[in-house]
Amino acid sequence: MMRETLKNITVYSLSLLYIGVGIKHFTNIDFFLVIVPPYIPYPELMVYISGLFEIVLGALLIPRKTRRYGALGLLVLLIAVFPANIYLFTSEIAQNTFGISRQDALIRLPFQVPLILLAYWHSKAETPKSFDVLCVVLFVPTIIYFVNLG
Repeated sequence: MMRETLKNITVYSLSLLYIGVGIKHFTNIDFFLVIVPPYIPYPELMVYISGLFEIVLGALLIPRKTRRYGALGLLVLLIAVFPANIYLFTSEIAQNTFGISRQDALIRLPFQVPLILLAYWHSKAETPKSFDVLCVVLFVPTIIYFVNLG
């Protein structure tokens, strides 16, 4: 019972996070444009598409019937947008725009891993207790980190 409650707290929290960040892709496109690597064609379109996917996939996390699809979609999306995090680490212009140091950008890189693990966790109806504990433990610093990004 406690495992299910904790899993529900994390899935609903992440759903809101993804929907909120997805909306931000449309309301503050410049925030995301600065981290689109220069080799990605049509950067504005890519920001809008990734934002749309975050909104849709975040919403799909809410109903149990669609949770698996939303979680697997987010897992793929998180991998697909990882080059933006690498570009943030390598681009002084992007770092300056975000108001962060290269070290801050480096710290940000590994936070993608817990998000991927959490998406995987939410794609499964049953998981080992040890994996549940790992995901709950990873959730706390990850959500705090991303909520504090602004």
